[in-house]
Amino acid sequence: MENVLWLLVGVVLGAVFIAIARLTGRTERLVFAVGLVVATLVYAGYAAVGGSTAWVAIEVLGAAVYGLFGWRGMNGHAEWLAAGWVLHPVWDVALHLAGPGAAFAPEWYTVNCISFDLLVAAYITWRFRETRAPRSVPS
Repeated sequence: MENVLWLLVGVVLGAVFIAIARLTGRTERLVFAVGLVVATLVYAGYAAVGGSTAWVAIEVLGAAVYGLFGWRGMNGHAEWLAAGWVLHPVWDVALHLAGPGAAFAPEWYTVNCISFDLLVAAYITWRFRETRAPRSVPS
């Protein structure tokens, strides 16, 4: 039951994050890209406090990978941003919920992050769908 609560908190926080990104207007993609990196770097902070130097390096490497998704999404197709946010729950679950990162990452943050990430990915997919739509050719 506690995890359901954290999933709901993730949805609420995700909605707040989306609202903030929308308020930025033209820099909305930048907010989503930076947010993706920050969501990953939070784990580096947890690793620095309760993990090891090796774990901090793994988390920073992960942030660099997600940073590439963010950079591509800012400078190209928004699908890169959506893909980064969709893939981040894999990072959450595989390394921090079910994997060895559970030793230092709080379960509440990992569970919260899953619903947050998926909501943001869905929004990005919806929001930038018109940039993928084929242009109609006049007859």
